[in-house]
Amino acid sequence: MRPTPLQATIALFAAAAAFAACGGGSSGDAAGGGQDGGTLPGEGGGGEGGSSGGGPDGGPGSDASPPTTDGGLHRDASTTGTTAVSATDFLSSLGVCTHIGQGIDDPAKSATAMAYAGIRNLRDDGNAAHVQDWIAVHAQSGVKTCILTNQDVAATVDMAKKLNAAGALLAVEGPNEPNNFPVTYENQTSSYATTFLPVAHLQRDLYAAVKAEPTLAGIPVFHSSEAGGSEPDNVGLQFLKIPAGATTTMPAGTTYADFANTHNYVCGHSGKLVDNVAWNATDPTLNGDWDGMSVEYGKTWHGGFAGYSNADLPTVPRVTTETGWLTTGTGSITEEQQARVFLNLYLSGTKRSWRYTFIYMLRDDPGQGYWGLFDTSYAPKKSGTYLHNLTTILADTRPAPGDKLDYAVPSAPATVHDLLMQKSNGKFELAVWNDRTTGSDAVTVTLGGTFPTVAIYDPTVGATPTQTLTNVSTVPLTLSDHPVILEL
Repeated sequence: MRPTPLQATIALFAAAAAFAACGGGSSGDAAGGGQDGGTLPGEGGGGEGGSSGGGPDGGPGSDASPPTTDGGLHRDASTTGTTAVSATDFLSSLGVCTHIGQGIDDPAKSATAMAYAGIRNLRDDGNAAHVQDWIAVHAQSGVKTCILTNQDVAATVDMAKKLNAAGALLAVEGPNEPNNFPVTYENQTSSYATTFLPVAHLQRDLYAAVKAEPTLAGIPVFHSSEAGGSEPDNVGLQFLKIPAGATTTMPAGTTYADFANTHNYVCGHSGKLVDNVAWNATDPTLNGDWDGMSVEYGKTWHGGFAGYSNADLPTVPRVTTETGWLTTGTGSITEEQQARVFLNLYLSGTKRSWRYTFIYMLRDDPGQGYWGLFDTSYAPKKSGTYLHNLTTILADTRPAPGDKLDYAVPSAPATVHDLLMQKSNGKFELAVWNDRTTGSDAVTVTLGGTFPTVAIYDPTVGATPTQTLTNVSTVPLTLSDHPVILEL
């Protein structure tokens, strides 16, 4: 889309290794725990920043009476305010790319690392020789696999059936970045310069085959990554299902996927750490430095073909199967910066209704770059440690009641965001974060009532409270570049 020095560097990683599953980037360049699926509850609406009720990132204001609490547990739900997302739904959105299918990552060590970080999903190449490895990972850690097609529909479905029978399958995904990795199907090979018809036929047939298999009932199909934005001819890959009236060469009604799929790398094309970098990377309508929904499923970046309108884009079910930022090399940031960005990124993904967010990649690899949450020896980098702290704070495996809270962050700057979660025991977990590069902002969170105990956690410090307040209705915070969690 917009070649940059960063992407040229990443392309070297792709050329140096079998980079098929998690190709590190986008836009025509090779830049490249128990499980609980479920659906994320709807968000509260409302404006960004400075709202008087329901939090700056969503939820209407309210004059309802304060909630009744008992021993710190929420007992008598408010009827207005922001509806909490289940903590387990947030936790189940966390994913990472691995290279077990390429024979690079060790299954047992990968499982140990993912369990430590609280990661519940992995994405990997479809390779029949490694199905038992993914099953073993699931048995050890509970992690489920999103399996990429190997461009053979029957073989992909067979792998999916074996994984699903073991409880180890999350989703089936179409071909990875056909703009970088051509697809051969039905004796025809796709080309970034001429046609993506083989991609369209493969994705269509894969979707139909998964849906026709009774043992895969309920398993979602993810779209081919980058295919919509990069298609050279209008085969309609910018849609989940081609609508009537679309001027595509494939017929209306052709169904490709259950979820749109982007590689909206948080590092962007520029590789610059800027304010609201995670928030903007997950914006479903922004046409900016990131390959998001706008240029993949709105107006496509390569051919300029029309897809969903800006009004419809936020409603399209979506996942990001690659995003990240490397810590060594051109365009890199420090390990400390990466760790804080990743916390903001995962939270922003859920807040902005991405069902799953897969960070590229689990661990550093000299051939494919130093993108990992863990180093080459599977020891956690700062990003692995901070994610461990966050998932420990939020640990839960059952759905929450879905109660409401009339909280607000009045007069918050545009870089401050929030996500209200709730555990199955009724406790609210309110994440408030600042997506800025330097400095800090003082904000006050109003809780809509008096709570006997509010515990404040900072995942960059640890998994135990840094402060506990009693009988408070407001909480003053100084926010810099990462989240804090208010438990009440």
